[in-house]
Amino acid sequence: MRVMTVAGSPSVGKTSVMLRVAEELGRQGQKVGVVKFDALSTRDDELYRQAGIPVQVGLAGGLCPDHYFITNVDACLAWGLEQGFDVLMTESAGLCNRCSPHIEGVLALCVVDALAGVHTPRKIGPMLRLADLVVITKGDIVSQVEREVFAYHVRLANPRARAMFCNGITGQGAMEVAYHLGQAPETATLEGARLRFPMPSAVCPYCVGETAIGETHKRGNVKHMVFAPAGA
Repeated sequence: MRVMTVAGSPSVGKTSVMLRVAEELGRQGQKVGVVKFDALSTRDDELYRQAGIPVQVGLAGGLCPDHYFITNVDACLAWGLEQGFDVLMTESAGLCNRCSPHIEGVLALCVVDALAGVHTPRKIGPMLRLADLVVITKGDIVSQVEREVFAYHVRLANPRARAMFCNGITGQGAMEVAYHLGQAPETATLEGARLRFPMPSAVCPYCVGETAIGETHKRGNVKHMVFAPAGA
């Protein structure tokens, strides 16, 4: 079974892209399954079911969605193998842009929005910088020059990735994404596999439910700001 991790900020069009890619794979005779990870709620699973695509949903609740993802992804792989999928796509919400859901040896895709501003790719962490494919959405809304400038900044942020445009409404560009997914290696197990980059460090009282503010409540992994002198 081929596996692809899909990440990106909220509302950039991850689900729309995945639906179009799944449709293209379906036309090629591939059996596709999806696991949708999110924070508090989602209705994207309804879209997949309407398209006839088997889907499972994982809601992280009070946990970081990517920490939740990586502790459950091996079970997702087992589900996909049990269902006999040719392709399994996992979608993780990059809520803080620091997320790192990509796994060594597994095709990694990051979705970015051409409307977000040309400097946005530099602000996104490992989910873009360590991706194999960077899919740019909503390129039909901006001019050709803006598309080229945005793609240039994507390549600056991740020179190794293949940057491409995909329209989640019309499906234009989905065939190219499906092609690269078809070239991905098969994954039989994730036991012993490693993330491409460590997860955000978070070991402090606030991680486990503390709500009070003040020096006496700061323990564990705490990072303080350094303020420049006035007028500097």
